[in-house]
Amino acid sequence: MQDIADEIARILDASVTLEDRSFNLLAYGAQSGDIDTVRQESILRRRATDEVRAHFEAYGIATAEGPVRIPGLPGMLGRVCVPLRHGGVNYGYLWLLDSGALTDERLASVTPLVDRAAALLAHEARGRHARLRDFFSADSATRAAAGVEAEGPVVAMAVRTSPGRAAALWTLPRGVLAEPAPDEALLAVLAPASQAGEVARRLQEMYGTAAGAGGVRDDAEEAWESWREAVVALRVAEHVERHAPVATWADLGVYRLLARLAHRELAELAAESAALTAAGGGLAATVEEYLDRSGHAGETAGRLGVHRQTLYYRLRKAERLTGLDLADGENRLLLHLSLKAAAITGPPRGV
Repeated sequence: MQDIADEIARILDASVTLEDRSFNLLAYGAQSGDIDTVRQESILRRRATDEVRAHFEAYGIATAEGPVRIPGLPGMLGRVCVPLRHGGVNYGYLWLLDSGALTDERLASVTPLVDRAAALLAHEARGRHARLRDFFSADSATRAAAGVEAEGPVVAMAVRTSPGRAAALWTLPRGVLAEPAPDEALLAVLAPASQAGEVARRLQEMYGTAAGAGGVRDDAEEAWESWREAVVALRVAEHVERHAPVATWADLGVYRLLARLAHRELAELAAESAALTAAGGGLAATVEEYLDRSGHAGETAGRLGVHRQTLYYRLRKAERLTGLDLADGENRLLLHLSLKAAAITGPPRGV
């Protein structure tokens, strides 16, 4: 890709960048003449901002079959955007700062290079796709038939996708495999354990949603267990602020157990603290903070910014509403688990 960018820059004598569909920078040629802040930021930050992306996409570049001329604005130079299409699919963009010399004839002279860049991206994209859902099956025969080749240690990841937002999977480190769900709601990923943290963060940024990572498996044949953990972690990331936007199995604590309960069981457990939520006024949050602090009133009052007597009043009110004695260890445990369960029974929170 870098060779292609350099060659296009040489032929057209223009400032060139190559980006994927998500506006992540792939390569760039020598920047000659005037360049603007948008180009500078794209190179320095390796991707365009959401505002810049929205501005350019308004010109229809995502579905365009050929070059799109984008007029300049105060502080932003005019550009030519050439979609990198292969097999009817857009895989990215060639960007050229336009001083007025980029005629249609000159643009046509780099068509073979544009086609080559698109083909490379398409090939890379196909190489990252694998039948991971079969590979993540609990059935050994189904896993064998998937034909996935991977070496441990590995980590499985589940990523919630977002409508209309395509992720450039081919920009991920080599060795990462992925398979979108048929309805594009959930992305299954398998990554080398050494790169799992980086991959999870990058995928979450690509989609702007949530991601969950399972535990490490030294044997790739056991990756299906990591996948089940990743789905649990994703659920927690979508509901519990402390674990958002990327949750890892190793850090879930009690949520490892709670998030695997059936919805009915979770609802029954959450019902034990429903009266606190219904009372409003932050009563449920107060009790949860108190229990999180192992019943240390002074520390809890300090964290909440209230007087200790105010805390005691709220705790007595909670006891009346729930019928649970907070001086009893089992009662405290039940209420604590109930509050945690309530966090993952409602609709996902915004990430």
